[in-house]
Amino acid sequence: MSTPPRPLLKSITTTPTGPADAPQPVDTPAVGEPKGVAVGVPTAVRPDSQVEDGRYPVAWLAICAPRGATPTATSKCLCGRDRSAIGRARVLALITDHEAHRDTCPLRTTQEGRAAA
Repeated sequence: MSTPPRPLLKSITTTPTGPADAPQPVDTPAVGEPKGVAVGVPTAVRPDSQVEDGRYPVAWLAICAPRGATPTATSKCLCGRDRSAIGRARVLALITDHEAHRDTCPLRTTQEGRAAA
């Protein structure tokens, strides 16, 4: 008696002749409607805070006056001025001095302004 032929377990696949195409994503809009806004309502656009307008800080006055504690203040300027005060009377005097420094600071006063004065 002879045995029946065995069925083939593996199928032979054909070899591709070129590179296969990559799967493409489904077309979706890149920009949609803002969430939580009714249709037809314009959204507010804030100006870019990173835009430089030529101004920069020169002097700082930091005041700390917690309730029931002794107030303190610090006045600093890019010209090298660095003063501090502790106590109500001295803090008030430093505030006045800081305001007066605006007119005499060499970084804020131009050479033309000095000659005209």
